[in-house]
Amino acid sequence: MTIEAIEQRLSEIFRDVLDRNTLILARETTAADIEEWDSLAHISLLVAIEKEFDIKLTLDEVEQLRNVGDMFDLIQRKAS
Repeated sequence: MTIEAIEQRLSEIFRDVLDRNTLILARETTAADIEEWDSLAHISLLVAIEKEFDIKLTLDEVEQLRNVGDMFDLIQRKAS
């Protein structure tokens, strides 16, 4: 799966979960950049990501994510 396809699908997940239709993600985007991205939204995002990409994320993997770019890369590794 290409990083562009992941970015597109992940953007759709973020827009849906955070209810922000115009949200644009960048590799540097973090939870601090998006007001609606709180701890409950974080869990909802992770569940939606696992379902959309048919992957399972470990606690260690999630704890190492520092920004959306890290998430793109992790999904690409796991979905391959």
